[in-house]
Amino acid sequence: MVKNYFHKRNLSIGDKIVAFDFVLVFSILLLGAISLFAMYSSERGTFSYHTQNHLYRFSIFFLFFILISFINIRYIFKSAYIFYIIALILLLLVDSFGITSSGSKRWISLFFINLQPSELMKVSLILFLARYYYKIPTQNVNNIKHIFIPFLSFLVPVYLVISQPDLGTAVLIAITGLIVIWLTGFRIKYFLYSFFVLICLTPVGIAFLKPYQKSRILTFLNPERDPLGAGYQIIQSKIAVGSGGIFGKGFLQGSQSYLDYLPEKQTDFIFTLFSEEFGFVGSLSLLILYALVIYRITKIGSESRNNFSRLFCFGFAAAFFVYVTVNMAMVLGLLPIVGAPLPIMSYGGSSMLSIMIGLGIVMSLKIHQQEEPG
Repeated sequence: MVKNYFHKRNLSIGDKIVAFDFVLVFSILLLGAISLFAMYSSERGTFSYHTQNHLYRFSIFFLFFILISFINIRYIFKSAYIFYIIALILLLLVDSFGITSSGSKRWISLFFINLQPSELMKVSLILFLARYYYKIPTQNVNNIKHIFIPFLSFLVPVYLVISQPDLGTAVLIAITGLIVIWLTGFRIKYFLYSFFVLICLTPVGIAFLKPYQKSRILTFLNPERDPLGAGYQIIQSKIAVGSGGIFGKGFLQGSQSYLDYLPEKQTDFIFTLFSEEFGFVGSLSLLILYALVIYRITKIGSESRNNFSRLFCFGFAAAFFVYVTVNMAMVLGLLPIVGAPLPIMSYGGSSMLSIMIGLGIVMSLKIHQQEEPG
């Protein structure tokens, strides 16, 4: 059985290694190395809890990335629906068996890791939709019978994630689903109609927001309304980024983070810490590195010979771009604060696991790009 996984269509292990996109592999390793330095700095230059865990997780999940890369495209294709169903079941189990932290029930204990199923749903949704649209001609995408299931596939998990409550992740899942559906050739006018309806229903939606969610929106509009409370984190974040200047204060020299003015600096606000220490030049370099990862993913998609591979690669690249953009915009005060980790950089096992699974699938599609999935 194992032999069939790794030796399909006369591709040896050596052939598969040669077919790797080594630019993408190097970019991932470089992001991992940068994240470790940032995590080390967040703990004041000590190899402590967060740094150790981040190193262990990155090492293990990078191995997952390599192993998934070797799996034949046909097995990935066949398991797409199963992967989505597993992620959906885990989301359902969160309500009954989930772990509560900071007022939200988002995690489920799997003994070796506290898994956040909503993070797995991000990549499983792309895989599901790529599988669903595989043999549907572009001219039939807008047919009513091909609309119901794709929209239901992301609306159900969005509802489950909102109920946790985790509005930020729910929005990211919805955006991911809509992007993939749009990539299939879905007519823009339907999105515009939906957007108009959404705008009209905004007052109703605001009425259902929880107090802390309303506070985040008001804080986004005016952080100074509560500078020592709800607005404290974003104010300190902007101060830290601005104080970094052109070249930064230097490694381990960030005053905002070092003196604990910046909460949650190892998770969603890791970019703030990095910007303070390495300045505009360092931040721009990190952006270029992320852009390189996205470019390599889209390049693999453009070179693919089947619709499944193209749709997954383009969808995952677009989702990756959204995750990076939302996180950086959030810490710069351009978007409300939501639970949006920076891919690979932020501390958190579920997010990194999801990203590495997605990258592993992309690499598998690259290695087996001459094959048809089904």
